[in-house]
Amino acid sequence: MSVLRERARHAVRTRVWRLRLFGLLAVQAGIAAALAWFVGYQFLDNPAPVLAPTTAVGIVAASMGSRLRRTVELLVGVVLGLAVGDSLMPLFGIGAWQTGVVVVLAIIVAVLLKGGGSLLTQAGGTAVLIATLEPPVRELSVPRFVDAAVGGLAGLVVGLVLVPIHPQRTVRRLAEPVLDPAVAAMHALAAALRLRNLGEAQRSLDTLRELSPRLTALDDGLNAAQEVVRLAPLRWRDRTSLAYYTRAVRNLERSLHGCRSIARRLTKALRDDEPIPEEFPAAIDLLASSVQSLRCAIRSRDEPREARQQILTAVDLVGRAQGEVVPDLTRPHTHRMGYSGLIAAGEFRMTAHDLLIASGLDIDKAAVLVRRTVDREEWV
Repeated sequence: MSVLRERARHAVRTRVWRLRLFGLLAVQAGIAAALAWFVGYQFLDNPAPVLAPTTAVGIVAASMGSRLRRTVELLVGVVLGLAVGDSLMPLFGIGAWQTGVVVVLAIIVAVLLKGGGSLLTQAGGTAVLIATLEPPVRELSVPRFVDAAVGGLAGLVVGLVLVPIHPQRTVRRLAEPVLDPAVAAMHALAAALRLRNLGEAQRSLDTLRELSPRLTALDDGLNAAQEVVRLAPLRWRDRTSLAYYTRAVRNLERSLHGCRSIARRLTKALRDDEPIPEEFPAAIDLLASSVQSLRCAIRSRDEPREARQQILTAVDLVGRAQGEVVPDLTRPHTHRMGYSGLIAAGEFRMTAHDLLIASGLDIDKAAVLVRRTVDREEWV
């Protein structure tokens, strides 16, 4: 029963999060569609401006990405759909197979032009509209294109001028479903290593792998936020703070890819029955805690001293786990880990380097701190 209640609470939290993140998009889409229809109806003398609100909604839906690029793709897709549809429908008429042929040809033309997903979708969708909703009259091509252009401009005006997204708030909300599971997975990995539980280690690795779509959404959100602060007058004052956020989040993303590599190598070490000294799980726990400390510092714009200290202490622990490496060729190397564990140690240091950069240090300073920490433990 408690499991069901927890699942229900998780489902509610997930839906609330999605509503907070995408609720504004619903408002933007409604305003853009209404504005596009009004302009098309009142100023273009179009009694049924279908393409204007349709295109406007498509532009708003592209808010988690580059709206300008998406606008161009949508309008080019409309032109292709119009050109193919108006060229073929007068010759073949309206029907099921004619619609299929028109869509195939429109998408083929878009592919030959190296168009992206938006261009392909819009070209095919517009071809369907031309083939099924409109009479095959060639003279309507220009009004249809103007109709679509009005919709694209309406979407841009609403999304970038009238009701722009809050850039930092959007990035934070997209980062939540990435950082929280990643931190939990790293703590779970540390626990699995202590118990030498291969199944739990594999589950932690699977969790980190499943974050890839969320990382993609976070990248799209960063691109959208950067576009908003560049083009939306209401958000120009957020340029400096967003630049700080962007630098931190980009390096946090790289560090999460590093965490996945660490988990993969250590899972392989367990599978091969390699030794894993107790310092390594402790270092992983500390690295996961540093992500939370860094997250809080970024949000409050405080100096992340605690996070940096945790990161360097974790690097020191990994050096202890690895064992001594002596430059004297007359003495044997004394590693405490196997092949996969040693590779994981190298991945760990790279991840620590990315986290130090995310904390605000430049690349060289972060490298020096990691190198000094490593030198204290590795060389005798």
